[in-house]
Amino acid sequence: MSDIAPLADGDAREAPALPAGLLLPLSTIGSFPKPERLKRARAEVSRGGDAESLHAIEREETSACLRLQEDLGLDLLVDGEMYRGDMTTYFAENLEGFRISGLVRSYGNRYYRKPVVVGEVRWSRPVTVEWFRYASGQTRHPVKAILTGPYTLMDWAFDEHYASRESLALALADVVRQECEALVAAGARYVQIDEPAVSVRPDEIDLAIRAMHRVTDGLRARTITHICYGDFAAIYPRLLDLPVEQFTLELSNSALGLLDLFRTSPFTKELGAGVLDVHHHAIETVEVVKERIRAALGVVPASRLWINPDCGLKTRSPEEAEAKIRNMVAATLEVRRSL
Repeated sequence: MSDIAPLADGDAREAPALPAGLLLPLSTIGSFPKPERLKRARAEVSRGGDAESLHAIEREETSACLRLQEDLGLDLLVDGEMYRGDMTTYFAENLEGFRISGLVRSYGNRYYRKPVVVGEVRWSRPVTVEWFRYASGQTRHPVKAILTGPYTLMDWAFDEHYASRESLALALADVVRQECEALVAAGARYVQIDEPAVSVRPDEIDLAIRAMHRVTDGLRARTITHICYGDFAAIYPRLLDLPVEQFTLELSNSALGLLDLFRTSPFTKELGAGVLDVHHHAIETVEVVKERIRAALGVVPASRLWINPDCGLKTRSPEEAEAKIRNMVAATLEVRRSL
């Protein structure tokens, strides 16, 4: 990745933004399915193949992913993460203080190479900025920058250096903050900091909140966090003290059970409602998605409701992902017209 220009006042204001007053903005969580030729190229590089050829394919597939999102009618686009293998390993490979271990099972038949912290974690150069700039240059729509949060980076790594989970989480928060500032300097108006580990460690919610403060306090961008598949009942409503403006949450996989939880105490932030179950092959019909959107409108007003899938789409085939999003867009437009 190349170096970027230093932070300059006004850069972020020049980037495109969503239209003022747009109701039920449509977006996704971040990852899209990896095309077979990209998987083959990555496998070849792991056996000593040509890294430049892989990089060219990653750029081509990123462009194709952006065109697909435009064609489908999404409002806030993502780069699709064609250049990332895993949400934690990718960052560990590009930060100082890590080495990468062997394969560890994450869920189902999914595995990842777990990072190991072996020294002081440090940010020495931008990790995602070049890709953000590339994606933004491919579309007139705003592009959401997506990072893995400090608590999840800490929780999903082995630690052989720091004295406590707290000290590692806060050190990683400073690292993530530097990446956020570099993205804002490059024009990012929307920054999503993924923290899926927060919902499975309810006893450490206070630490996750402290770490997120270091990342987002005073940041000149709309801040979002994505959390999914955990014990939300154990951390709600304390969860809302995470200092971000929007939560993108899975609702569909849990049969909208989270909405019942949110009725126990007001949901005071923007809600990015997950209306597509990304762990199921079935394509939700337009009617089903409309029902889910209307259910979410029973908890938060339209002015604070965004529409997205439950989680990243990399678990689905390209055909399934496209069909699911197409129905999500159609359903959202129908509900939007009825408001």
